Amino acid sequence: MPVSGRAAWPDDTLSRLRGTGRLPGARWCPSPNFGPRPEGEEISLLVIHNISLPPGEFGGSAIEAFFCNRLDPDAHPYFRTIADLRVSAHALIRRDGEVVQFVSLLDRAWHAGRSCFQGREECNDFSIGIELEGTDDTPYTDTQYHRLAELAALIMAAWPGIDVSRIAGHSDIAPGRKTDPGPAFDWSHFRHQLARMTGDDAQELA
Repeated sequence: MPVSGRAAWPDDTLSRLRGTGRLPGARWCPSPNFGPRPEGEEISLLVIHNISLPPGEFGGSAIEAFFCNRLDPDAHPYFRTIADLRVSAHALIRRDGEVVQFVSLLDRAWHAGRSCFQGREECNDFSIGIELEGTDDTPYTDTQYHRLAELAALIMAAWPGIDVSRIAGHSDIAPGRKTDPGPAFDWSHFRHQLARMTGDDAQELA
């Protein structure tokens, strides 16, 4: 993927993404927690989340195990409280920038829960969910911002229904219930990175 300047992907890259929903360069770790989008539904929202397992700890395989229903409830006391949950996201960006994909972007991942964006409920139906390995109050890494901007620019190119005004945090679509990506997420920095990827300076003012 481009690393700076105007984003320009070969037509076959965008065609492949639209056809398969598989992000180029991502490690595939399929989750069973997904379903079909409603017939005729257009992808038109990108939702940013955070996750760390155990809470506040980074690295290890617990996030992947959680999204794939393989979390060992005896491995940590907190895991006993979530081991029976059935959730997923389309992709995870780890602290070092590695991208792990769990659900095809064409499918409905179970990431948003009860949610509403601009008057539309059930955001899972029309959104893509990307998790950042992190917490609400731990600064994200520069590599994560860079990788997130790359993915967002690519997704926006593939699905023009998503623009900078339709990129939201989990807390924006589920206020009072969710707080991620939290105050540690620097929206201004992310938008600056995204503007560099797309070559659209107007995005920096959004």
